[in-house]
Amino acid sequence: MGFLKKWLFGEEDETIDPVDLSLIGVDMHSHLLPGIDDGATDIENSIQLISHLYELGYRKFITTPHIYRDIYPNTPEIILPKLELVQQELKARNLEVEIHAAAEYFCDEAFEEYIEQKSLLTLGKKNYVLFEISFDEENVNMGRAIFNMHLNGYKPVLAHPERYDYWHNDFSKYERMIDKEVLLQININSLTGQYGAMTKHIAEKLIQAGMVSFVGTDCHHMGHIELTNKARTNPYLKKLIESGRLLNHELFY
Repeated sequence: MGFLKKWLFGEEDETIDPVDLSLIGVDMHSHLLPGIDDGATDIENSIQLISHLYELGYRKFITTPHIYRDIYPNTPEIILPKLELVQQELKARNLEVEIHAAAEYFCDEAFEEYIEQKSLLTLGKKNYVLFEISFDEENVNMGRAIFNMHLNGYKPVLAHPERYDYWHNDFSKYERMIDKEVLLQININSLTGQYGAMTKHIAEKLIQAGMVSFVGTDCHHMGHIELTNKARTNPYLKKLIESGRLLNHELFY
């Protein structure tokens, strides 16, 4: 009954001493570039968010602005100058923080075009590609997009799978992603119950099953900083870090 109450109402599990996020090291999912999506609003906000994440232990950022043609029609030509602006401002303020940029691609027809053009912005040197699907319903082209990513030498990473509500009652959906050699990235904030008790439960279940390869903050604003700090006392985050399964460290190189 105690577990059911926690699962239904989102009560906090027994907590631990706060986890040292420097053990993750690289935050590979965030929205820290100014004014190009629903993340940082301006350069001051970018520096504020980066500074606070640095204080929590992160030492490198591969920030991932949305690329979604119908809503955020970003391109490398838009993203990279914004990245340079942030890099220059960090240097001017003597903040020794390493930041690069990739993208969080929405799985639509435009995404498939980018795959065919081999123009995707990737995470690190191993061609990891972060992509997301609709929060309302499964994208009909997802299987084809995954196949074509592999065919073109990319390694697909599905962003925040625990947040796709329509998968919550069918855990085989996650298992099929693993079978298709799709790596799973959970949001650290999901472990706080911010997105609901069921999302928290699925994130923890994925960790328990050894199915999580990346963890990201998905930081958009200061509220996410507070949640990231709160997540440090979740025992499943400690379990994930100690599992040795996380690949975030690969992105240092």
